Parts: sequence; C-alpha cells; structure tokens
Amino acid sequence: MGERARILVVDDDESVRKVLATILEEEGYAVDTAKNGTEAIKKSKVKFYNLALIDIRLTDMEGTKLLTKVKDTMPKMRKIIITGYPSLQNAIEAVNRGADAYVLKPFDMDKVLETIKDQLKKQEEEKRYTQKKVAEFIETRVKELEEEKTITHKKPR
Repeated sequence: MGERARILVVDDDESVRKVLATILEEEGYAVDTAKNGTEAIKKSKVKFYNLALIDIRLTDMEGTKLLTKVKDTMPKMRKIIITGYPSLQNAIEAVNRGADAYVLKPFDMDKVLETIKDQLKKQEEEKRYTQKKVAEFIETRVKELEEEKTITHKKPR
C-alpha cells in the first residue's frame, strides 16, 4: 500500500490502547484510539480507517455489538476482535457479526502484527477485485450503448 494504513484501536483499558498505538505507529501505521464503542462510532463516521482492533468487552457496549455499528459506517473496514475472555461462543458471535479475525490477550505481538498485515492484504485484494469488476461493467455497458446507438441509426424513419 502506498499510503499508511489507518488503524482504530478500541479498548477501555488506557494502557492497552497506549501500548498498541505505540507499537503500531513504530510499524508505520497511522493510529487513532477510542476508549469505548460510542467514541469509536463517532470517529468512524468522520474518518476513514482501514482496520479496527476492537476489544470484546467495552464499558458502554459489547465489542460484538460495535462490529455491526461500525460496519454501518465503514463497510470495507477490516475488523479484528481482541479478547482476554476466549470462548467458542465469543468467537462464533464475533464472526457472525462481521469480525474478520480474532486475537487473544495477553498479546503475542508478532501474531497481532501478522493478523493485521493479513487483513490489510485481503482488503487490498478486495479493492483491486472491486475496481476490476467496475471497469469490466463500464466496458460492457459502453459496448451495449454503442450497439444500441448503431441499431437506432439503422432503423428506417
């Protein structure tokens, strides 16, 4: 990616936000933080983020609920749930509500960084695929319009 990927870190624990922000900025990402779901929703309505790291337990709402709220404001943003409370039920709910990945606390930062890179790569692939499909649609539509124009001009009046 030519520009720095923008990441939103959503966690009610200030120390977690600071540590993640520092490490991610050292890795070259542009990082913003939110202390709860409400703040994350507000920020995602005015700024573009490539990816969000969302704690599953926030002070004002469950992270899984935030997944659907943020999805409404940025449908192409990749969303990774972070949790210190791993369970099959949490994982299933996170995936069902739109999480693209799931990482555990305490963090294995190599694993977190690898997950982020994988998600950003998938986002870039989806973007290229979408652009290709739009270009194909436009090319096809131009041919259709040219054909309609030819047929219209050949009709006797």
